[in-house]
Amino acid sequence: AFLDLTGPNEIEGVWRGSTSLPCSYVPLEDFAQHTLVWSAVHDQSSGTIFRRDSSGDHILLSQYRGRVSVPKDAPGNVSLHIQKLEISDRGTYTCQVTWRARNNSLIVKEITTKVEVVKVAATKPIIRAGELGLTVPVRARASLTCVARGSPPISYRWFRGTPGGKAQLLSSQAELVWDSLQLSDTGIYYCEAENK
Repeated sequence: AFLDLTGPNEIEGVWRGSTSLPCSYVPLEDFAQHTLVWSAVHDQSSGTIFRRDSSGDHILLSQYRGRVSVPKDAPGNVSLHIQKLEISDRGTYTCQVTWRARNNSLIVKEITTKVEVVKVAATKPIIRAGELGLTVPVRARASLTCVARGSPPISYRWFRGTPGGKAQLLSSQAELVWDSLQLSDTGIYYCEAENK
């Protein structure tokens, strides 16, 4: 059908994690997106979270500032991305798009998505071990990536040395990258993953 919004009826997000509320349409040449409004109805309150119009993007509810975004350069994709989910974010969200036709008439469509925020039992991070004893040629680009499962958010640290012994902190990212390996980079490296 022409200019229909599509997205799921219900979504489950994890507390303190992030989630995306899909909302999309197939762009048509004769219809320009005029406004996009994301609003929500919670147990205690309701209101407009996000508005995109000719003057730009506006986040209208302070509890969502710095936590929500909508893709910018993806025609037809008006999904709402929410970070650091709070239990109070649960509720019914409405994605409303208004298009302006060539004859200047306006067309409005909307869909609603129910959002549930669940607390997962807190679990310690578990690191998936990579290959041991990697041999890499000199001047090659290489990287080591730390992947852990567990309750978010998980922070990572890479060290050179041996756990429990003398170790040098190299990175606070999940990935440790070398643009050009040197012989002096030979050694033992390990990763630590930590959550709350």
